[in-house]
Amino acid sequence: MVQAYILIQTEVGKATAVAESIAKIEGVLQAEDVTGPYDVIVRAEAGTVDDLGRLVVAQIQQVEGITRTLTCPVVHI
Repeated sequence: MVQAYILIQTEVGKATAVAESIAKIEGVLQAEDVTGPYDVIVRAEAGTVDDLGRLVVAQIQQVEGITRTLTCPVVHI
């Protein structure tokens, strides 16, 4: 399994709704609204890097209120 943190910027006032919507998506382990330069941080997992990319592009980025995402894969060195 491949896991990643997805850092999300949202429209003003949309962070809670975005986090709640994303939390319902299969493959999302956790979605929290936070303070700082990003509004929501998501931890997700998928079978492959390609599956993770599809999860981000086809499902997470389609949630209304998102303006930008940054995907940070977890590495085990």
